[in-house]
Amino acid sequence: MPNLSDQQFLRYQKQICLDTWSEEVQTKLLDRSVLIIGCGGLGNAAALYLSASGVGHLVLVDDDIVELSNLPRQVAYRFDDLGVSKVDALKKAIDQRNSDCRVRVVRRRMTDEQLMLEVTLADVVLDCSDNMTTRQQVNYCCGRSKVPLISGAAAGWDGQFSIWNYHVGCPCYSCLYPTDTQIFENRCTSMGILGPVAGVVSCYQSLACINYLAEENFGFQSSVLYRFDGRSGEWSIYSVNRDPDCPLCKDREIEEECPVSLFIDKDKNESGARYL
Repeated sequence: MPNLSDQQFLRYQKQICLDTWSEEVQTKLLDRSVLIIGCGGLGNAAALYLSASGVGHLVLVDDDIVELSNLPRQVAYRFDDLGVSKVDALKKAIDQRNSDCRVRVVRRRMTDEQLMLEVTLADVVLDCSDNMTTRQQVNYCCGRSKVPLISGAAAGWDGQFSIWNYHVGCPCYSCLYPTDTQIFENRCTSMGILGPVAGVVSCYQSLACINYLAEENFGFQSSVLYRFDGRSGEWSIYSVNRDPDCPLCKDREIEEECPVSLFIDKDKNESGARYL
């Protein structure tokens, strides 16, 4: 594994001096790849943080263009980017900030086969999409490929994120939201969205991602739902039960108990959470 250049050492020195971090860890980060599905409010900020922190490879997926209503929360975009493909505008912003990060863009919605290929090439996948069809598709491909998934969502004053590592016997995203669940789409359009709420969720997504890439282990709990209340600034944590009827999970043999500690938020006293 090559050493950091002098310029790279100076750039990342504040991270290198962290406890449990090192020049070797930073070098490893530069060799890692993250697939980001969706370049809106979540994917926008997450991509900036990951690239700035020294993640060496990003693949950005989005078929949308930058619109004026995006600017309050999609902080990488500028007025001059209106009408430009989101992935191209985001790649430009990343290139201007850190040339260590190599960015590849996908300007279309992918078939299952295309997405499966992209997932298998990634070390971690961030689902920052805004519709349930895509989230289920991403979960399916990650589950089949055993590639960790960090999923996020935000609407109104509320946000959520969850980590799925697909250990045998553990639940997946479809256990939380079954594929036949009817969830009202376009929540940002109907409910609005406060930019900092999306920023908080995307920061947690990128933090969990960097933690995993550096340590090859999640500091956050996997297979639980983290929910953020933007009005109070409080987080709630919910357990997620494995759904015996989940089409993805029931195809995997149960060879061991789930290695993560699932627990119930004491104030809410709920399990098998549904965030609608």
